[in-house]
Amino acid sequence: KGCGFVQRRTRSHPGTMSGMERLQKLLQRAAATGPALVGAAGLAGAGYLATNAMYTVDAGHMSLKYSRLSGVGNGTYREGVHFLIPWFERPIIFDVRARPHTMTSLTGSRDLQMVNISLRALCKPDASKLPEIYRTLGLDFDEKVLPSIINEVLKSVVAQYNASQLITQRELVSRMIRQRLIQRAAEFGMLLDDVAITHLNFSPEYEKAVEQKQVAQQQAERARYLVLKAQEEKKRTIIYAEGEKESARMIGDAIKANPGFVELRKIAVAKDISSLLAKSANRMVLNTEGLLMDLGVGNEVTTPKKK
Repeated sequence: KGCGFVQRRTRSHPGTMSGMERLQKLLQRAAATGPALVGAAGLAGAGYLATNAMYTVDAGHMSLKYSRLSGVGNGTYREGVHFLIPWFERPIIFDVRARPHTMTSLTGSRDLQMVNISLRALCKPDASKLPEIYRTLGLDFDEKVLPSIINEVLKSVVAQYNASQLITQRELVSRMIRQRLIQRAAEFGMLLDDVAITHLNFSPEYEKAVEQKQVAQQQAERARYLVLKAQEEKKRTIIYAEGEKESARMIGDAIKANPGFVELRKIAVAKDISSLLAKSANRMVLNTEGLLMDLGVGNEVTTPKKK
């Protein structure tokens, strides 16, 4: 029995030796392909570094660097190509160009009229305060700040003026809104290039009242014009009557002074009648009486009789 046990162990020994041989062959293959794997890994790492170790900042933009070790850096970088440490750092791109923002606010004037006012502002971040803006507000800083400060400034300024003053003093109101908005935006690191009132609307009741007032003023102006016209007509009539009176007096004096004046007037009238008839298409024949040319009638000359 002892001999049989020894034979079984001897038979299993060759199988164990074949496993060791397989392991040696695997190690030999790994040693043969090792340099190739190392080279491929090196190339992959170099490609990763080449693509992630640099970034580009476009025109009109600026960038910050965020580090996993120290957080947001205080340095800013303008347009161009810049370098960073892959995985440890990443760029933060800011658009520093002025962008338009239009806001509408419903507020009340000093005389308690509701005013719907629209404002347009050109806003951009202050380049020297980009790190602070990113830490406190983020990239969408304008959407977080502008609606609140515009509504606040509009309500505070419009409440100082009557509804009519908002129309007649629009330039002054716009200037005051601009000054206050610039001050408030500067507290958040923003710059405003332009502020303008684009629309100014009142409640329908107020607009109707203004329209009725304008109509009443126009009617009053028309009535005043008619009164002045009547006065001028009266003056013209008086002057004309005085002229006719003076003309009649002068004609009477002329007749008294010279009876032949009437005959001269008859001749002038006869000339006017004859000229009108000459231009007419109808042909008529008038005697001297019709032409007022009977100058001898009523003007008989009496001669003294001889004894």
